[in-house]
Amino acid sequence: MVEYQTISIVLTGIGMIIALTYYGLQIRNQNKTRQAQLFMQMHMYRTNELRSYNVRVMDVISKKISGFQEYKEKMENDENFEKVNLCLFNFNEALGVFVKAGYFDIRNVALMWAGVTRMYYENIFEPMIDEARVFYDFPRLGSESEYLCKTLIKYMDEHPGLKT
Repeated sequence: MVEYQTISIVLTGIGMIIALTYYGLQIRNQNKTRQAQLFMQMHMYRTNELRSYNVRVMDVISKKISGFQEYKEKMENDENFEKVNLCLFNFNEALGVFVKAGYFDIRNVALMWAGVTRMYYENIFEPMIDEARVFYDFPRLGSESEYLCKTLIKYMDEHPGLKT
């Protein structure tokens, strides 16, 4: 005959296992919800920031620059270029930190921002960054943007359906 105490201990153990499983699932769900909220906040920031400039972003970033000197000249003489560049630079720096830290999955970045991010990187950022690091004596200048873009390009090469 099974003792009541044994049944009580077994039921308590089962209850604890169920409670811990439920708690673990809730924490995981909560983390995904936080990631989604942060992702949308980043999207809204970038969208509102760029919209406030009243500039066609693609017109600014579709023209490839030749190097740091041309970049400096455009920053000094073209207000639209300066605004769009600073917004995208800062946005990509923050996004790079989030991807590197694991807050954002690179797949979501590829789905949401691949085209503009890649075009900005290839046409503006990449041609000037090495010279800018030397000029400003700041070796880490743009390192998170560079990480983001290289990771994004690698991911897109591995997933040809996402090519832009």
